[in-house]
Amino acid sequence: MRISLITGLNNASPVESCIRELAEARDQGFARLWFTQMPFDADLLTVLAAALREVPDIAVASGVVPIQNQHPSLLAQRALTLNMIGEGRFTLGIGVTHRAVTEGMWGISWDRSVKRLSEYLDGLLPLLAGEQADAPGELVTTRGALQIPNAPAPEVYVAALGPQMLRLAGRRTAGTITWMTGPKTLREHIGPTLRDAAAEAGRPDGSVAVAAALPVSVTDDVDAARSLAAQQFAMYGHLPSYRAMLDREGYSGPEDAALIGDESTVSQHLDELRDAGVNEFVAISFEPSPEVGARTRACLRAWASKA
Repeated sequence: MRISLITGLNNASPVESCIRELAEARDQGFARLWFTQMPFDADLLTVLAAALREVPDIAVASGVVPIQNQHPSLLAQRALTLNMIGEGRFTLGIGVTHRAVTEGMWGISWDRSVKRLSEYLDGLLPLLAGEQADAPGELVTTRGALQIPNAPAPEVYVAALGPQMLRLAGRRTAGTITWMTGPKTLREHIGPTLRDAAAEAGRPDGSVAVAAALPVSVTDDVDAARSLAAQQFAMYGHLPSYRAMLDREGYSGPEDAALIGDESTVSQHLDELRDAGVNEFVAISFEPSPEVGARTRACLRAWASKA
C-alpha cells in the first residue's frame, strides 16, 4: 500500500505555500501529494501549474475538482495543460460535490448526479486521450477536440462512495478516492464494488485502485486528539455522503474514523487498511503541534519502508 499525503491550499499565499508543501513532502520521501479544491479556495489547477514548475520529482493529484460548474472541454484543457507543465506528474481527481454547494452556491441541480458524471466522462475521457469527443447528452454535451499534442493524459479518479458511482468509476476510470470511510466498508463495499465493475467491463486485474483518505495523528494523548478530530472534521459527520460511510462502519463521528494513537497503534490501523484492499493511503495529518506532525509523518514513512 502506497502512502501519500493530502492538504489544502493556503489562500493567503497559495502558490508559495503549495511550493513549500510539495518540496517538504518530496524531501521527506513521499511520492505523491493530493490537494483539496474547496469552493471558496483559489483555483487549484492554476496554483499547481505554477508550483510544478518549481518542484520536480513528486506527483500531485486533485482531491477533488467538482464537475458541475465547468464543461468537460474546459476541464480537459486545463488538466492537459497542467500535465504538460508537470511532465506527466498530475492525476485528476473529480467528483460531483454536495447538494449544498451545487444548488446553494451555483444554482445547478444536484439531481441525477450519476447520469451527469457518466455524460461528463463521455466527453472528458476522449479529450484527455487526444481524441475527438462526440457525446450528446441530456445533461452534458461535449463535441470537438483539443490540440495539445505534448500533454500526457492524466489518470482520472472519481470520488465515489455509493454503489452506482463506484460501478461507474470501476468501468471507466483509474479508481476512487474516498473520505471518512473505514476498513470494514472499504473491504466489504468500496473495493469489491469497484473491482467487480472493472471485471464486468472486461478490464484486466489491477486496472482500478482504491485511494482512501483519513485523518491521522501519532500521539500519546489520544483523548486530546479525538477531541481535536471531532472539532476539526465536524461537518463531515453531517454531509449525507460521508455520514452514510460513518454509519456503515458503526462510527458515531469523524473522530472514530481517524487513525489516532502511538506508532504501534497507527501502524496496526495501516495494516488493517492494506488488508482491506486499499492501494493508497492518503493521510491528512492533523496535530496540535509541529512535534506531533513530525512524529506522524515519521511513522508513515517508517511503515511504508517496511511494506
